[in-house]
Amino acid sequence: MVICSDYNRRGPKNIPVKEVVDEAVAMGCTSIEKVLVFKTTGGKVNWNPDIDLWWHETVDNMDTECAAEVMDAEDMLFILYTSGSTGKPKGVVHTCGGYMVYTCYSFKNVFQYQDGDIYWCTADVGWITGHSYIIYGPLLAGATTTMFEGVPGHPDAGRFWHVCEKHRVNQFYTAPTAIRALMAAGWHEPEKYDLSYLRVIGSVGEPINEEAWHWYDEKVGRSNAPIVDTWWQTETGGIMITPLPGITDTKPCFASYPLPGIQPCLLDPNGVELEGNDVEGLLCIKFPWPSILRTTYGDHERCRTNYFAAFKNMYFTGDGAKRDEDGRYRIIGRVDDVINVSGHRIGTAEVEDAIDQHSGVVESAVVGYPHDIKGQGIYAYVKAHNEIVDEEHFRREILAVVTKEIGPIAKPDKIQFVSQLPKTRSGKIMRRILRKIAEGQTDQLGDTSTLLNPECVEELKAGALV
Repeated sequence: MVICSDYNRRGPKNIPVKEVVDEAVAMGCTSIEKVLVFKTTGGKVNWNPDIDLWWHETVDNMDTECAAEVMDAEDMLFILYTSGSTGKPKGVVHTCGGYMVYTCYSFKNVFQYQDGDIYWCTADVGWITGHSYIIYGPLLAGATTTMFEGVPGHPDAGRFWHVCEKHRVNQFYTAPTAIRALMAAGWHEPEKYDLSYLRVIGSVGEPINEEAWHWYDEKVGRSNAPIVDTWWQTETGGIMITPLPGITDTKPCFASYPLPGIQPCLLDPNGVELEGNDVEGLLCIKFPWPSILRTTYGDHERCRTNYFAAFKNMYFTGDGAKRDEDGRYRIIGRVDDVINVSGHRIGTAEVEDAIDQHSGVVESAVVGYPHDIKGQGIYAYVKAHNEIVDEEHFRREILAVVTKEIGPIAKPDKIQFVSQLPKTRSGKIMRRILRKIAEGQTDQLGDTSTLLNPECVEELKAGALV
């Protein structure tokens, strides 16, 4: 059975969910016996009386009691597809027992939830953050969890802050992409609202740049609600590295410390562990944790080769990281998002952070591309606040900011101005697509079905500086 709505509301748009389901069933999905449709907007839908049922007509005839099914701890709980580096999505499998133990444990500790609190995670419920920290973790902990339909900027840039004020939200969890967009739309907007109930504010999805961190801290948290800048993955099932509010310190751009029980380490490319602090390497996890992925659906060998084959007896995250002098971890991006420029390893997140310091920039994405002299060059996609009058002048200003923040070695070789960046529904920038465009391999973009805005791909290809 597929359970869906007729449409989902996303800002001013209505997304035709039933139509997408119809397409999937028509493509030969023979296991589907019924499609149960919840009427959200009442918009027109195609109807097949042999398999389609309205929720409101069906649920009235159902029993009000539903006995819990006894499950084995290792029975499959759900499959969640995540983008692969090759463009072919991977079906990450989580199971009942360990996933539930870890989402409850991490939720209560990371957000310091107390009875009676109102907790709100703004993520898409279909993303792993929505699974773990809208549904399973909070409900297992007996928390009041808030669900949100829409986009942060509709009907205006105060939407999030209005909800926080109205419902007296105590713990708030969102993504850097949303934070940057709200900064751009209304720098002082949060000041209009009573956010005094917030005790913890969180960030998830990608490293948060320093300017956004400070804005979030000052305008939303009022320098009183600690920021938990969390690092984890679809494959880990739950938060792995994070500050603990009121217990550990916080530092801009640093996910900080592993949760109790999590044992990260940094390795060099040869698999030698880097001891001590003030080091940089490949982020691995030494020992399993309850919610570690069990397999990739239908392809266990792919699971082994992706996560466990690179280094013996280690889970390889695919991320590079730094450990500072106090043992805090800073995630510097996927290993394939670390650019080797004339022998210098430069994290794309660091360059993006520098570009975003320019007051005229909304957000940016940086990838590497083959360079005849340097080995790899730096290609930046930049979205500006306003219409650009003089592109060349704007480029020079951005290069000056990067030089000041990092140094001349990190200056982008190419800067392409764009109206939007390709993003998944969770708000993550799809850098794989940007990398292929920068490399001139537009015929190798792979699967783009997980994009929120697939229409931007043609614009990016047309404006490519290749």
